[in-house]
Amino acid sequence: MELLFLGTGAGVPAKERNVSSVALQLLGERGATWLFDCGEATQHQILHTAIRPRRIEHIFITHLHGDHLFGLPGLLGSRSFQSGETPLTVFGPKGIRAFVETALAVSGTKLRYELNIAEIDEGVIFDDERFSVIAKRLDHGMPSYGFRVVEKDLPGPLLVERLQALGVRPGPIYQEIKQGKTVVLDDGTVIDGREFVGPPQKGRIVAVLGDTRFCEAAIELARDADVVVHEATFAAAEQRLAHDYFHSTTTDAAEVARRAGAKRLILTHISSRYQGEAALQLVAEARSVFPNTELAVDFASFSIPRG
Repeated sequence: MELLFLGTGAGVPAKERNVSSVALQLLGERGATWLFDCGEATQHQILHTAIRPRRIEHIFITHLHGDHLFGLPGLLGSRSFQSGETPLTVFGPKGIRAFVETALAVSGTKLRYELNIAEIDEGVIFDDERFSVIAKRLDHGMPSYGFRVVEKDLPGPLLVERLQALGVRPGPIYQEIKQGKTVVLDDGTVIDGREFVGPPQKGRIVAVLGDTRFCEAAIELARDADVVVHEATFAAAEQRLAHDYFHSTTTDAAEVARRAGAKRLILTHISSRYQGEAALQLVAEARSVFPNTELAVDFASFSIPRG
């Protein structure tokens, strides 16, 4: 599991930062990539990475401002030309369906894969045997959502060395034991599978939040998360400006992570007014509240280990 930032700027593209998009790489977990937001030129940014558009399974749009959305029609169309044939689902606020269908229809774009569009509200918006995704409405000038991605706990590892010490050779019986079943060996020995499986591996939690002022919903989404991705459009000294424009400061983001008991915070959606040393100062401000803070830049990647 890895986060790869494709765009980390706010509002308009800049030389150092493209507009918002971040990929959650789940190649080992499900052979897929999930994309959060798709600002203008996201597909251009993808060209500089190992991401394969045909592996993009879900796209989650936090809100319908252009810097989070304008790259979506182009990426959907290009996916057809790049051997993308598996279904893809776009999740987003009310209006996302009209935007996508109109853009594809007016441009005459025909997709070779099944496109599903889900207009979301608060609650569980995706759930299968491996992951669930919860959405909550944040505090922005238009409907803006944050997403809590929860990896479900995995069964504990099979204690192979203990089995081998009893002379149990690898084979289909290992799978039965890992499932906790009681098995009888050829010599009559009875093995309780539950005694040969380690404790469950706790699933990871990633919170990706859209544009927002400081709010309780953000804290709830970030609760005990392994990683929180939070906008930090403005420096701490610009609190009034941030509030007026429905955005967050560095210390707002850090306070969300601190109150949520999160393990790690990554700042993104940075205004172009902060370059070089000014950008580094943003990290210092956030770390004064929440020490384990990092600043995303375009193409930065962050692995998310277990435990």
